[in-house]
Amino acid sequence: MNVSLQQLKVFVAVARERSFTRAAREFDLTQSAVSRCVRELEEAVELKLFDRTTRQVELTHAGASLERRIGRLLDEIDLTLREERAAYDGHTGVVVLASNPVLSSSWVAQGLARCAADFPKLVVSVKDQPQCSVLASVEQGEVDFGVVSLAEPLAGDLLHAQAVFTTPLHAVMPPSHPLARHASIAWSALQEWALVTLNADAGVRAALDLAFNANGLKRRPVQELGHVAAVLRMVELDLGVGVLPVGAHWPAPGDSLVSRPLTPAIHLTTLLVHRRHRSLRPNASAAWAKFAASAEALSDEAGAPRSASHEVPRTAAARGGAVLHQP
Repeated sequence: MNVSLQQLKVFVAVARERSFTRAAREFDLTQSAVSRCVRELEEAVELKLFDRTTRQVELTHAGASLERRIGRLLDEIDLTLREERAAYDGHTGVVVLASNPVLSSSWVAQGLARCAADFPKLVVSVKDQPQCSVLASVEQGEVDFGVVSLAEPLAGDLLHAQAVFTTPLHAVMPPSHPLARHASIAWSALQEWALVTLNADAGVRAALDLAFNANGLKRRPVQELGHVAAVLRMVELDLGVGVLPVGAHWPAPGDSLVSRPLTPAIHLTTLLVHRRHRSLRPNASAAWAKFAASAEALSDEAGAPRSASHEVPRTAAARGGAVLHQP
């Protein structure tokens, strides 16, 4: 049976109006086109649907039964299509974002707050994942987009990335620590101390490896933890010198500790990523824009530099870096 949606819509319109002429005006068709549409439907279903006279159009018993059932189905189809359209609207539906846990507890939360304030009917669901899993989830289409922090350019060509901010690595310590008296600290100065930092889930391990390799240093014993609060607590207890991204978008060290920039500077660049050659849904695109705006607003408030590039910038070490400050 070959029946089109247009035939069913025309049939319901004729049944409702009891007129081929009025139904034709509704669809901007000729009366003969409407008559042909109804006739083809009758032939397809092998039922007579209307009794026609020169003065009126009446439904047959089969036509009346079909009109009731088809009318409900067409209403359901229309509702389904409108709801589906609404789900793809920039202000409604559900968007799924993958992020490493450290960013989820800081800047990502700010982005969520901005989305909630501007789009109260849009649900942004966050999946906390290790950084490698974030990238895999984006590549496999399990989430709409992701957030990662990298010290080097994103590898591969499967993902499109937008850099939203950069954050320098600092040494973190109690004010009484011998290194705290310097305005900045050379990476070589860390050779004498145990280190406490974030693990690979937040991208810091790769940045630390890059810094040590660039400066010809051997790795000291390192505690690698999953949360900034755990790193800071160990530093407070004098179990090592912390190495953390310090800036407006990351959790702050707190009043009991001080931080000093490490030189030559090594930065983590935080990026929004989605699958290349696959457009974001309108609601995901709207959420993406709000997260980017949130990063920009925090940078403006803190007076921090923003990253306008879509590529991760080369590190200062690779460019020659800043002047070293030895202890």
